[in-house]
Amino acid sequence: MLAVLKIKNLALVEDITWELGHGLIGVTGQTGAGKSMIVGALKLILGERASRDLIRRGESTCRVEAIFKLSTNLTAVNQLLEECGLDPCEGDSLLIKRSFGSGNTQFVNCCPCTLAVLKRLGGLLIDLHGPHEHQSLISRERQLAMLDSYAGCEPELGSYVKAYRDWDNAKRVLEEFKEEGFASDQEIELLRYQLEEITNAALIEEEMEALERRYSQARNAARLISSANESIDSLGNAIAAMTKARKYLKDLESLDPETKEVIGSFDSARLEIEEVEQCLREYTGNLEIDPAEMVEMENRIDQVESLKRKYGQTIRDVLSYEAAVRTKLGKVDHRDEETARLESLLSKASEKLTRQGAVLSRKRIAKASGLESEIRAHLEGLGFTQSKFEIGFEPMDAPGTTGLEKVEFMFGPNPGEELKPLRVVASSGEMSRVMLAVKSALAVEDETPLMVFDEIDANVGGEIAGAVGEKMAALGEKHQVIAITHMPQVAAMARHHYMVKKSVVDDSTITRIDKVENDDRVEELARMLGGVGDETLALAGKMLEQ
Repeated sequence: MLAVLKIKNLALVEDITWELGHGLIGVTGQTGAGKSMIVGALKLILGERASRDLIRRGESTCRVEAIFKLSTNLTAVNQLLEECGLDPCEGDSLLIKRSFGSGNTQFVNCCPCTLAVLKRLGGLLIDLHGPHEHQSLISRERQLAMLDSYAGCEPELGSYVKAYRDWDNAKRVLEEFKEEGFASDQEIELLRYQLEEITNAALIEEEMEALERRYSQARNAARLISSANESIDSLGNAIAAMTKARKYLKDLESLDPETKEVIGSFDSARLEIEEVEQCLREYTGNLEIDPAEMVEMENRIDQVESLKRKYGQTIRDVLSYEAAVRTKLGKVDHRDEETARLESLLSKASEKLTRQGAVLSRKRIAKASGLESEIRAHLEGLGFTQSKFEIGFEPMDAPGTTGLEKVEFMFGPNPGEELKPLRVVASSGEMSRVMLAVKSALAVEDETPLMVFDEIDANVGGEIAGAVGEKMAALGEKHQVIAITHMPQVAAMARHHYMVKKSVVDDSTITRIDKVENDDRVEELARMLGGVGDETLALAGKMLEQ
């Protein structure tokens, strides 16, 4: 339910904090008092685009805030919030804030979001109906969803949707295979040549680094050997000099034992120099490159570079291309077998889809008569005593995402008239009452916490207005219902009654909303009945006692 609605600087509203309760909430007030500001504020919460014309004169920013207390659809709301990357509800509370004017911002649970997110979220929170707002009722997709909700088709629909996705995927895979698998003979010949060329090269991903290092050594072998030999000769001379020096160090040690550590360090240094000389001798041995090996390395490098120029910048790219060609040729070589396999998978998926669709269709058709009967009963209570209502089924040429058929709500408001689609036959006033009848029939299945009816009782008589009020009150047992109305019969049915008033304060017009109770409520009903007099006051009192 909507627990709190705060409105600041919207049209004639300066600053309102409206705390709401459960059940049917009646909102009344004289024409022009500003009752529409409630609908305007809720539309902003629902993500409708805002106009600066809505901002109160003299102000730069308009702000709207709503706090919802959720129960039945809390899980669905949290799932949507998680999907959109927003914080979940704290307990059962959902907070939505929106401001526009000097800057446009919207927040859900203190997290910034887009208008698109607000619209998706709004669909789970508020069902808004006005004299000209019945898109949800005239939409065939929405009509089908209403029937499925009433019939409890969620399990069957879920199974069908899964089967549809499998079938659609099998169909797409087969189509893609046919498009890519049947290559020309010339293309097949080229692919075979490319595969043979890469395969024969026997590429190894880590090969080039070692090969290029060895080749670089081979190209510079003469210079490397010369430098190494010069180093070996110099080190040999150094070792000979050190051998001579060691003789004198031994004499020094015999004369002064404290120099023993010096000769130890000397011996370690000489040993390291001898190891360096040995390493250089081994290095020069490895540098002796056979000219034939040199040519072989050059040819290998040229081969790899040629493949890289044709098929990719790196050896890994060339190997990936080889795998792709091998896969494609595999499909070509076994095109008939693969086509048969994919066609078999599609056939099985189609059979399963047909079975699941038939199960779903049977349940829809079986439950449709019950929904028809309930809607007819509610229509009769709303003054359509001789109207007709049926749910029509139209098979589709191809399976759809929601089943094998479309549905159409068919309506005939007057006797003798042919049943026609509701979207083309009902007037605005009739559509309002049909909407109320449908909502009444679906009251138990509908999980939308808040329903708002904006003057849908317009153009109906007193007796019908009473029936409208009774239907709304019954809906209020399952949902929170806000009824903005000019009909005293509807307002009298409300569990909570609020009055929108317009007044002038310091040469400025402001609108406020006050709860009316006891004598104040009797006077408001009397005003709606035609004027505050003894008779209307008495009648208003009786209406509240009923």
